Amino acid sequence: MSEVTIKPIDEVEPYRGPGELEGIEFRPVGRALGVTAWGMNVLTLAPGASTYPEHDHGDDGQEEVFLVLEGGATLRTGERDWRLERGDMVRVPPGVKRRWEPGERGATLLAVGATPGKAYEPRR
Repeated sequence: MSEVTIKPIDEVEPYRGPGELEGIEFRPVGRALGVTAWGMNVLTLAPGASTYPEHDHGDDGQEEVFLVLEGGATLRTGERDWRLERGDMVRVPPGVKRRWEPGERGATLLAVGATPGKAYEPRR
C-alpha cells in the first residue's frame, strides 16, 4: 500500500459547527491528508466577507504562513496593511494580531501553522 495521499481541495468537507463564520469556508486539508507535523487549512473567503476574526497566536506561539492560491486579499495587522495577490506568500509571527479582508474576487488561502520546538497536536 502506498504512503502517498492525494485529495482535491474540493473533496475536503468544509468545517460546519460552532464557530463557523459566514462567508468563510474552512477546510482542514492537513487532517484530510494525514499530516501530523503541522496544521494546514484552506480558507475560502467570499467577496466582501468581513467575518474573519482579528487574532494572534501569542498564547500558543504558533507561526503561520499563508499562500494566496486564488484571488486577492488584504492582510491587516497593527503595523500596516498588505495587499496580497495570487502566488504571494506571507509569514505572520505569533504575537502579531492579524485579520484578512478579501478583495472583490474573494480569496483562497493556504494556511500552514506550527509552534517552533513543540510537537504539533491536531485539534479533533
